[in-house]
Amino acid sequence: MLTRLFGRTGHASTLAIFGAAAFGQISQPDADRALEAVLAAGVNHFDVAPSYGSAEERLGPWMARIREKIFLGCKTMERSAPGAAAELQRSLKRLQVDHFDLYQMHAVTTMAELDEATRPGGALEAIIKARDSGLTRFIGITGHGYDAPRIYLEALRRFDFDSVLFPINFVQYADPLYRQHAEALLKECRARSVGVMAIKSVCRGPWESEAHAYNTWYRPFDEAEMIRRSVHFTLSQDISGICTAGDTRILPMVLQACENFTPLNAAQQQTLVSEAAEYAPLFTPAV
Repeated sequence: MLTRLFGRTGHASTLAIFGAAAFGQISQPDADRALEAVLAAGVNHFDVAPSYGSAEERLGPWMARIREKIFLGCKTMERSAPGAAAELQRSLKRLQVDHFDLYQMHAVTTMAELDEATRPGGALEAIIKARDSGLTRFIGITGHGYDAPRIYLEALRRFDFDSVLFPINFVQYADPLYRQHAEALLKECRARSVGVMAIKSVCRGPWESEAHAYNTWYRPFDEAEMIRRSVHFTLSQDISGICTAGDTRILPMVLQACENFTPLNAAQQQTLVSEAAEYAPLFTPAV
């Protein structure tokens, strides 16, 4: 699988970054089988969080074998320094490791949350201390929502984050304002050598009234050709890689799309964007 430089970290991350949310609701044997496929595909960058159900416990038994081969990112939704420091320690214990490569403020979806996490005594303060003491090498910020690109532009003005993670997919990019803010954020990240992870690459829209067929909080594309087109659209943007989908049934098709990636030219990207009207964006402006 192709790799791209993950910003200033110097790590050559695979196009597919394993999103361990897929392990949130499955057994250890099922997780083991999925992880074998992930490793067989050559994936060398993992992303996990304590909010992902049992994901940390599922990955922990593997770490003695693979830790030196992967770039490991973890996250916290705590907004205070004491809360973030304590959660980081719990994650280290569950994952059976002594440090992270990347630790991220997770799910920052409003300016108020950004204010809370970056104020004196906020989560960022604890994460900086963790970096200074060797518990993480780099610091990032992640999240969802319509305002994510705008919020992370402001976050970069406040602190020199090493990475950002936010949604990019062709359905969402059909919204001109979202795309404008996303492209402004990507431009700033390129100028600062900030690593960029995209999420929701295979999102076709929100779940409506139907029962959820997959362990994803959005409705994913689940047919190989649409997954290929969606993943190739997202990877054609100025990003480091995509986090794989949060369901092990979708995972093999996403891995295959990354393994077979060829960039889409502007006309091919526009063709996909023009099809977005058939679907519904996951995120819309606040009324």
